[in-house]
Amino acid sequence: MTAFTETALERHCRRYREKDLLPAVVDPASMRILLHVGATYGAVTMPTELGEQVLTQLRTAEIAGPVFAHPRSRRWTFLTGPTRHDEFTATAAAELFRLYTTVAGTGSQIVLPSAEDEVSGYRLWVAGPDALGTRPPQHAVIDAARESARSPR
Repeated sequence: MTAFTETALERHCRRYREKDLLPAVVDPASMRILLHVGATYGAVTMPTELGEQVLTQLRTAEIAGPVFAHPRSRRWTFLTGPTRHDEFTATAAAELFRLYTTVAGTGSQIVLPSAEDEVSGYRLWVAGPDALGTRPPQHAVIDAARESARSPR
């Protein structure tokens, strides 16, 4: 009988699946924890300063969800409801482009923070996935980003 020893990466991924209900998987090639974007989850990534404003708006509206930071690149990723590119216009897409904000496409994967990432500060949670188990609708994050960019700071 072969003994199976679970790695720290696998334990962290299992915690995402069991405790946080995120259908994460470990990618054996990159040794990263991945979340597939599509029918259940979406992601919007933006500069940190804009992300701070968006998170404030979402908290005020009581629809904030999980957010993680990429400190070295000074960007935040918001986990959202499903990606629905038909929900925003070409004008909105152009505005997001000017804001350095990207919407993960259906079928893409995002990398979630691992224990090693969190210790090193490479990728870490700003608002953890257990934030009431909620995810804001993707259009709410997009609208908040667009509104924050228009309002004076």
